[in-house]
Amino acid sequence: MTSKLVRILTAAAFVISVAALAQTGTAASPLPAAPSSATPATTNASGSKFGTINVEQAIFLSNEGQRDFEVLSKKLEPKQTELKGMSDELESLKKQLNTQSDKLNDDARATLVKQIEQKQKAFERSMQDARDDAQNQQNEIAQRILQKMAPMLVKYAGDNGYGVIIDTSNPWPQGPVLWAGPAVDITKAIVEGYNAQSGVPAPVKPIGAAAKPAGSTTNPATKPATTPATKPTTPPATKPTPK
Repeated sequence: MTSKLVRILTAAAFVISVAALAQTGTAASPLPAAPSSATPATTNASGSKFGTINVEQAIFLSNEGQRDFEVLSKKLEPKQTELKGMSDELESLKKQLNTQSDKLNDDARATLVKQIEQKQKAFERSMQDARDDAQNQQNEIAQRILQKMAPMLVKYAGDNGYGVIIDTSNPWPQGPVLWAGPAVDITKAIVEGYNAQSGVPAPVKPIGAAAKPAGSTTNPATKPATTPATKPTTPPATKPTPK
């Protein structure tokens, strides 16, 4: 993959949605963009425990997330093939210019250069359009899952005595958590609870597929943290991105 998934959620938007759910006890409406000056609503939670959750991993590790992103990945394959064809054609023309430039007359060389420039612009436009389309569809899936997951998270926090739960999707220093031990991470519990609630079966892995280590901390949507961050208890799923 030649590009990475853009951030689908911000900590502010997530905190606001969860706080609202805790007060109303109803499902969230589509999440709006959170203004930088927004103040999260206070909740009625009386617990004192501190917890963390990697919201991105919870979404992508859920059975529903793995299923829907795999479907999207297959849907995007024709566009990836088309872009590869455009890239190969462009590279072939550039190679032709480099190897035959001294043999071409001025008109032929100018024509080839113009052709390369036009195809380069067309390729870049198509690549950007494909990235935007893929990101939009990825965001739609993630938002839909989050809307159903957030009420369950609020209930889990209340039932288990949590007063604060912080999203660790953004590794420090982009995120607020410098370090947190695995004992306070509830990502696995939320994923398991959501899977039971959704009723979506676990994806079937191809025979002979190598299992990922249970302690993996790599998140395909983010760069590896340079400072210790919360260790997820389950491995992240691969996020589809256009080539």
